Amino acid sequence: MGVLDRRTVVYRRLVTAPLCCGALLLAAGLAGCGGPQATGGRPGGKPGEQPAEQQGSQSLLLVSYSVTKGAYDKILPQFKADWKRRSGQDLEVKTSYGGSGSQTRAVIDGLDADLVTLALPADVLKLQAAGLVQPGWEQELPNDSTITHSVLTFLTRAGNPKAIRTWSDLARPGVAVLTANPKTSGGARWNFLGLWGSVRRQGGSDQAAEAFVASVYKNVSNLPKDAREASDAFLNRGQGDVLLTYENEALLGAKQADSKATAMVVPALNIRIDGPVAVVDRNVDRKGNRKAAEALAAYLQGEEAQEIFAAEGFRPVNAAVWARRKASFAPVTTLFTAADLGGWPAIDRTFFASGGVWDRLAAARR
Repeated sequence: MGVLDRRTVVYRRLVTAPLCCGALLLAAGLAGCGGPQATGGRPGGKPGEQPAEQQGSQSLLLVSYSVTKGAYDKILPQFKADWKRRSGQDLEVKTSYGGSGSQTRAVIDGLDADLVTLALPADVLKLQAAGLVQPGWEQELPNDSTITHSVLTFLTRAGNPKAIRTWSDLARPGVAVLTANPKTSGGARWNFLGLWGSVRRQGGSDQAAEAFVASVYKNVSNLPKDAREASDAFLNRGQGDVLLTYENEALLGAKQADSKATAMVVPALNIRIDGPVAVVDRNVDRKGNRKAAEALAAYLQGEEAQEIFAAEGFRPVNAAVWARRKASFAPVTTLFTAADLGGWPAIDRTFFASGGVWDRLAAARR
C-alpha cells in the first residue's frame, strides 16, 4: 500500500498564512551546544518562484528529540524512496535533534520545521498556542497522532549492586540517580510523572507523591539537558548508580555498553510514554509542501516505519507490528497514562509551569 493510501484519517485544514516571497533563513547546526542540532540547509525562495509543491523537488525539515535519531536514520531513506515511487518527486528530508523542550522553543523562535515528532504532546500544544500548529492536530492520525510508545526503565550497573527493583528504591540513601532536566527534556518530564504516578496510582496523596519525588531528586546530583546526554553521562562517564530513562534508550545503552556491563529493570507499575507527530501548519502552507509533510506523518504509523521503531526499542502503536513484536518487550502489569494524571494542560500548569511543583523542588535542591 502506498504512502498516500495509508493516510486514513488525515484531513486538510485551512490556514491563512501568506506565501513566502523572501529568501528563507538557513537552518544552522548547533551540534555540541545546548540548543538544537540541525543537519543540512533549508529550502530557499526567490520572488516569483512557484510554491515547492509545484516544483520538481521538495525539501522538509523534521524536528525531533535526541533519542529518535537512530530510528530516523533508517526510516527517512525508505520514505523518500516510497515518495519518489508514488509522486515521481525527489524529496530531501533534513533533520534537527535535541532536547524536546529546547526543540519546541527553537521552533517557536523560528526554526523552520515542517514536521515535529516530539517527546510529549505538551510540547506540540505549545506550538499550537504559538499559532504554528492548528487545533485538532491530534485527530489527523489514529491514536491521537501518536507514533511511538515506551515505558520508563531503570538502567543499573552490572549485577544491580544497589538492588534497585522498585520505584521506592530510588529514594534510598546512597543511591545515585541520574535523570535529565525537566525544563529542557521531554523524557525527563515523563521520568518525573512516573515517579509521581508511582505514588498516586497506588492510593497515595499529592503530598505523599511530592515528598517521594523530592526524596528521589535529593539523590540526583546532575541534570543533563536531554535523555541522550544523560545516557552518555551514565554509560561513558561513569556517573550514577541508576539511570532513569526510556525503555528504548536503556535497550540501546545496554547494547552499546555490552549487556554484561549493565542491568535493566522495567517496573511493573509504569507510565505509558506517548510520542506524537504534528505538521507545522503555518510553515508548510507558507512553503507549499503540506502534501509531503502529511505523507511523512502518516508513513510513521505504517508497518515499515513501525518495524524500525520497534527494532530501535520503541513500543509500536501499529497493532499488527505490536502483535509481532510484543514478546520482545518487558511485561508491564499496571500501565497509567498522562490522562490519569489530569492530562497535559493540567500537568503543565501543576508541575512544570513557572512556580509549579518542579520549580519548588529545584529550589529546594540548591
